[in-house]
Amino acid sequence: MGYLFKKHYTRDEARGLLPSIRQWLQNLAGLRQALARHDQRLAGLLSGGSDAGGETVNQWVEAMADIKGILSEFQKREIQVKDLDRGLIDFPAILGGKEVFLCWEQDEEDIEFWHDLSSGYAGRERL
Repeated sequence: MGYLFKKHYTRDEARGLLPSIRQWLQNLAGLRQALARHDQRLAGLLSGGSDAGGETVNQWVEAMADIKGILSEFQKREIQVKDLDRGLIDFPAILGGKEVFLCWEQDEEDIEFWHDLSSGYAGRERL
């Protein structure tokens, strides 16, 4: 039987990544706030008929590049970011011979839930 994901995490492997993931999510939150500020500044400049070039655009581009860089950390590990605002993360795993997701939200101390690939957050069950 073929699996959708190449990488599957044990609970301990996923747990081991939580400190890094917490840091990445914190960095993403800061970058997204900066991006929103740059967007507002650019909108104000453009609506006022000003040139939007220069520092504001450079900062916007840098923030976007940093966001892409952090998201690639998840992508290359096949970790799914389901909701950035909530810090909702899914790790591909095998439970009872079946491909599932270990499910974690950033305010949770530990990885304590799983759901099948199609049910999503609503189908979460305790490990």
